[in-house]
Amino acid sequence: MSRRVSRPGSKVAGRTVIALVALFLARSAGAAPKVVLISLDGATPRIAEAFLETGVLPRDQGLGLLRRAGVVAERNVVITPSLTAPSHIAIATGSSAARNDISANTFHLLASPFTTTVSGFSAPIGGYSLDGPAESTTLTANPIWHALRASGKSVVAATFPGADGLDVKVPGLANSPIVQPAHLRTVDFTVPFGEFGGAAAKGFTIGAADFGPAPAATVAQLGAAGRKSFSPILQTVQPLDTFTVTGGKSYTIQAAALDTTDDGRVDYDTLVFFDAALGIAPGPFALPSTGPAYVKASDRRSSPFFLEGSARRAGTAFFVSAIAADLSIVRVARYAANDIPPNPAVQSNVDDINTHVGFWAAQADFRIPEKLSPGFASFPDADLEAIYEDQVVTFVDYQTRVALRAIEQNPNADLVMVYIEQPDGSEHQFLLVDPRQPTNPLDATSIGSKQDPAKVARYAGYVQVAYQTANRAVQRLIEAVGVDHTGRPRSDVIVVSDHGFDPFHTAVSMGTLLQGAGIDPSQVRAVTSGPAVNLYINLAGRGPGGSVTPEQYIALQKQLVDLLRGLQDNNALYTRGARSVPVFDKVFARPNLPVGDPSFGRTTSHVIGQDSGDIFAMLATGYNFDGAQSPVVQRSGDPISTSPVLSLPNFYGAHGYDPSLAHMSAILYAAGPDIRRHKRLESVRNVDVAPTIARILGVKPDPTVEGRVLEDLLKRPGEARREDEE
Repeated sequence: MSRRVSRPGSKVAGRTVIALVALFLARSAGAAPKVVLISLDGATPRIAEAFLETGVLPRDQGLGLLRRAGVVAERNVVITPSLTAPSHIAIATGSSAARNDISANTFHLLASPFTTTVSGFSAPIGGYSLDGPAESTTLTANPIWHALRASGKSVVAATFPGADGLDVKVPGLANSPIVQPAHLRTVDFTVPFGEFGGAAAKGFTIGAADFGPAPAATVAQLGAAGRKSFSPILQTVQPLDTFTVTGGKSYTIQAAALDTTDDGRVDYDTLVFFDAALGIAPGPFALPSTGPAYVKASDRRSSPFFLEGSARRAGTAFFVSAIAADLSIVRVARYAANDIPPNPAVQSNVDDINTHVGFWAAQADFRIPEKLSPGFASFPDADLEAIYEDQVVTFVDYQTRVALRAIEQNPNADLVMVYIEQPDGSEHQFLLVDPRQPTNPLDATSIGSKQDPAKVARYAGYVQVAYQTANRAVQRLIEAVGVDHTGRPRSDVIVVSDHGFDPFHTAVSMGTLLQGAGIDPSQVRAVTSGPAVNLYINLAGRGPGGSVTPEQYIALQKQLVDLLRGLQDNNALYTRGARSVPVFDKVFARPNLPVGDPSFGRTTSHVIGQDSGDIFAMLATGYNFDGAQSPVVQRSGDPISTSPVLSLPNFYGAHGYDPSLAHMSAILYAAGPDIRRHKRLESVRNVDVAPTIARILGVKPDPTVEGRVLEDLLKRPGEARREDEE
């Protein structure tokens, strides 16, 4: 708390002097981007607002600062489906998925072979021509950066979906033409999202017998690096790990153990990981190089490890989750290797990030806590959760530093677009808030009163950490652009998310459902993303190798619609006592034209886009296509079956449900010179973000935009004058 005081004899109050000084500093602090758009993946209004009200999130930083100094929307309605790739492209284009043609996180391009899929993050935005296939001459949606750059505005994208500098081709098609060229997906400073570097994460459990006296070379190298051990340095007798990354280079990893406490006891507490071929270099190191990874278990933090000589400048990291003083038990996680994909169109930007921020950091990897990656089966849950939490914090920090570097390099940018991966990953993993969710995924009885309350509480804490971590990223970006004398950001900062979140309790096997109905997999295939599914019929004359006649198509389409609409859950433990509930909430079919029409099988609707399935459907909340375990774990009360359609999942949160549901709502917080103050908007839409930014920047929105300008978010001229005079 500050006190209002005046110096004796002064005619100006102390706080006024401070305000004037702050204003001077703000105006002389240098350039700042005009608009900064930040997407916090999966941030949900009901959760964010609860954390702000209870103090989990500070009211004067990040989202709290924006809420206090600007506008908050009580509801931000997203598109169908409420999935990450379609929703981000909707934010960027102001258009629905049916128009922007990104129909899911994973889907099928109709021009590609029937068994292929494409990522929604690298698919052609606004479609392409099926005939050829070829680049479309009339895109049905355009990202906002097209109109802005055509008007002479500059745009920066820090890992924002769709801005990746990618030449898009049709997967699985030999000698595919480019159906969307890189220049349509490139901005003034483009940082594409990273990629898997060829070596998956791995866990190691070793003991004292796995260590022996360190070779003289290791001891000398550690000494030259200034690293001291108060007990004899030990080293793994055999290499800890060997792996190969994309590009073919292999690495052999050794680990040395140090005792860094001068307490007169043998008390090993630190491991040093190094490439056997390079040994332990003393440094200093210039990014992306890191040298050896020094990891102290008590720090509960990983150490990055650049893979010297890797073709794509890849790196990994090491985390020590347990180390006994006598090395009788040591547990180590090596994170997956990752890199930023090389790309001629944006290589200078990629090189800049590698050189000034570092190699692409390890994302929060669900395969570790779910024990899907090798070596983690014997790790205690506490260790696995600590590893995941480390990845949450370190990866968001990395993404934030990427964004800060992009702003530093482009301080006069008109629009900066930033993507932050959390809290999405943690909500998927830890949204354990429904009594129907098993706290032990292998025990169907661990629901209701038999849930583990300690695990429920622990998981709630991890969700809090995810929101706090994302909120710190927002605050760091606000600090980068600065605030004026009123505490309002000097740039228009708009924070949105792509969708909300809901818990789920049941995994649904689409393959088992189709197989049980006798559906021929050569005629119909399902491509799922979360609780959404696109069902494709192999229509003759539409894609390569199509075999289903139009008459068969019509019959199959009806059979599939009836099958989905007819699926019921009859287990009262999961239906909240109802006799039965439908498993599918919404089912849409591609509109049909008369047989013989040349556009048969190509028609679209407000939900069905060019490359949507011939049936698109969304499950009811509580159900998800992801999470089925192998071997399958049956739910309590279900009939015994070796291949059930409904089973127990191994994680807890999902999105992709009907966007009209309140829990699928996204967030919107905004503050800045062009944003109204102390305003709550009852309802907005994510497709309204792009035209609103265009209005702020004085550019006419693209004709394909379906959203509208959020007039109630923007200041009136009189409001701007009054606030500047305050």
